[in-house]
Amino acid sequence: MASRLRFQMVDEAYNRQPLKVKSPDERPSQYFGKYVFNKKNMKQYLAPEVYQKMCDVMDHKIPFDPTIADEVAEGMKQWAVSLGATHYTHWFQPLTEGTAEKHDGFWARDDEGGLVEEFKGKLLVQQEPDASSFPSGGVRSTFEARGYSAWDPTSPVFVLGDTLMIPTIFISYTGESLDYKAPLKKALYAVDRAATAVARYFYPDVERVVTNLGWEQEYFLVDESLYNARPDLIMTGRTLMGHDSAKNQQMDDHYYGSIPKRVENFMRDLEIHALELGIPVKTRHNEVAPNQFELAPIFEETNLAVDHNMLLMSIMKKIARKHGFRCLLHPKPFKGINGSGKHNNWSLSTDTGILLHAPGKSPLDNLRFATFIVETLKAVYDHNGLLKASIMSASNAHRLGANEAPPAIISSFLGRTVTDLLQHVENSTDEALTMKGKTAMKLNIPSLPELLIDNTDRNRTSPFAFTGNRFEFRAISSEANCASAMIALNTAVAESLCSFRDRVDLLISQGEAKERAILRVLRDDIKYCKPICFNGNGYSDEWKEEAQRRGLDCENSTPIVFDRYLDDRTVRMFEEQHVMNRLELEARNEIKWETYIKKIQIEARIFGDICMNHIVPVVTRYQTQLLENVHKSMQIYGVEKARELSANNLRLIEQISEHEKYIADNAERLIEVRKVANQISEARTRAIAYHDTVAPLIESIRTHIDELETIVDDEMWPLPKYRELLFIK
Repeated sequence: MASRLRFQMVDEAYNRQPLKVKSPDERPSQYFGKYVFNKKNMKQYLAPEVYQKMCDVMDHKIPFDPTIADEVAEGMKQWAVSLGATHYTHWFQPLTEGTAEKHDGFWARDDEGGLVEEFKGKLLVQQEPDASSFPSGGVRSTFEARGYSAWDPTSPVFVLGDTLMIPTIFISYTGESLDYKAPLKKALYAVDRAATAVARYFYPDVERVVTNLGWEQEYFLVDESLYNARPDLIMTGRTLMGHDSAKNQQMDDHYYGSIPKRVENFMRDLEIHALELGIPVKTRHNEVAPNQFELAPIFEETNLAVDHNMLLMSIMKKIARKHGFRCLLHPKPFKGINGSGKHNNWSLSTDTGILLHAPGKSPLDNLRFATFIVETLKAVYDHNGLLKASIMSASNAHRLGANEAPPAIISSFLGRTVTDLLQHVENSTDEALTMKGKTAMKLNIPSLPELLIDNTDRNRTSPFAFTGNRFEFRAISSEANCASAMIALNTAVAESLCSFRDRVDLLISQGEAKERAILRVLRDDIKYCKPICFNGNGYSDEWKEEAQRRGLDCENSTPIVFDRYLDDRTVRMFEEQHVMNRLELEARNEIKWETYIKKIQIEARIFGDICMNHIVPVVTRYQTQLLENVHKSMQIYGVEKARELSANNLRLIEQISEHEKYIADNAERLIEVRKVANQISEARTRAIAYHDTVAPLIESIRTHIDELETIVDDEMWPLPKYRELLFIK
């Protein structure tokens, strides 16, 4: 396809649909949550006593009273219908990395042969998706189809298009969770229970601890017409072949650069939709790689933040198409430039407004701060392999450890100030802890205000970095459900805090003063979890060697890393915290291995198709042209003179033959190694075979195709190139 035709296709796609534009007088604060059944709308459509009961459920986690279900459902229906809704659906998060929904109309038959609008409480509270049609890891067989979706009242319902969307959990007929939300809510309850008990050592009036999450969503935009000319992008979300562009990110000029107008229009449209749906998006900017961007919201309670991220990923794909783009959420769509992550900024806060991971101003505050920092570090140390497994996937394996994202070794950066504080706790007998606050930097520029320096730097090579009042789990994939990482992290922290409380209480029962008991346990835990703390360069080879000496999990094979979910220690933790049982963990691992296999299998199939049906025919045609040119030269100039004049063409012909032979031979071999792997019955072993034999062969063949891209006539090359895909016109 000629470059001229490619850009003509882009021009035709540009601005195909009108933007969603707000009046200059209408501010985001006025339309925020317009399509959400929030407290403001609940107050209007529910009776006062029903409204108060719903507030108790949402704010204080009081169990939902089933006697008000019909009244709540009717109020929801009236509100939704006022916004043009005609249908409702239970919206849930099966183990597919996406969401699921089945729409039903707001009507039922009446006694006179007509229809009446109706929405009963039983339809709001519970429905029955087919559990055997979603990944279940063997929990549900084809002939055991029944499953249940159950309304989550703590995540507000919303209207999307003409449908009332009801966030729900999804479980099997026998009670096992088949989604991300159910175990996430259990993990959040576990850390609430454990953290509240520990927080009361310092603040007796604390009733509840909330987990906060702020995700940073990175993504790529490409022109839709160019996307449609790339079968690999369509089928896998990434380019399986493609030579580096002469210019990509090496000039460091895209990060925080001026946002292209077309992209700004898309961002504005997306923000309006997101704000109307109650997603508090706040930040937008260019990311490091060309065509890469980021969007981030204000922090929210974790369960709601996860729902909002899943909703946002869905609507951003739809809105991108309105603007002639395709939104790529694959963590590594282009080789040779930075991939996309989804940093999860995580912290704990109390119902009394105390941020548990924020430094304090008094010795008691600092003791509390040190306690929650250390017990979080202990959780990360105890389960560093599990945390890695929670963010690993076939897609994210291309990004982790690639000098652009955290390495496939979980460690934690603390910075000098926090490190000094913990060393003081470990080595000093002084019970009064002090910590430096922000200091001023003198710039010797009179017109500028005083610049305050934070008590910790940032370390982008650290997978789990402390950044001032929160931890930033940086290794999550851009396309992933945040819940996977949050389930593992919150459960591990709950376990760590429970252990801390038990040991402190034991010392207190033996006559130790409370503060002294806390310090004794803290000192033990600081010494114990030191191996997880690393403030240096996580990309260096020296760190990999050091991490092994420290006993950290350095495995980088995705299928093998999944084993961490079934370690005895992991199973015991999940069961003791009542988050998941062994059967659920085994089922999830079956799904993880099967998903890994299928993703690599799809890549291998489409890769083979492009090789043999797109690349090889074009390469052969170009080689034939070169041969004809040499042949005609010989006819005109004779053999010796023609060899001299056609030396470059002869060299190209030889290079093409070598590359073409390697591609053809190994494309056949790719089919064979897949056949061998497919004969393996056990999912784990089959996944390992795909990792060890199929995936490397794809990369090996790709090298030769990418070289051919630099040889073959640009007018003949069948796929849009990186220089066209990566620079929005």
